[in-house]
Amino acid sequence: MDKLLEFIKNEPEDEFLKYALATEYLRLNQADKALTYYEDLITNHPNYVGTYYHLGKLYEALNRKQDAINTYETGMKTAKLKRDNHAFSELQAVYRLAMGIEEDDDDY
Repeated sequence: MDKLLEFIKNEPEDEFLKYALATEYLRLNQADKALTYYEDLITNHPNYVGTYYHLGKLYEALNRKQDAINTYETGMKTAKLKRDNHAFSELQAVYRLAMGIEEDDDDY
């Protein structure tokens, strides 16, 4: 953690470092600090697709369901624009869960 904080001082706009710090703070159960970094990423680095899944899950954990749904929706749009099918699929799955949409197993 100390190394990450030192790195971010030298490169305060590095999206990977922000993401790493958010993830580390979340691992340490410091949701408020994780939230700050994830929200910064969405605001200042909206094309960093990996953020949307984790921020949405954090919003869900904080009982901010509508924020989670909005985050997943924006993330799906971003992933689609970037042609990141893997991220799109993951975001769509958590979006459906958050919305209470059940998968239709009859299609398989």
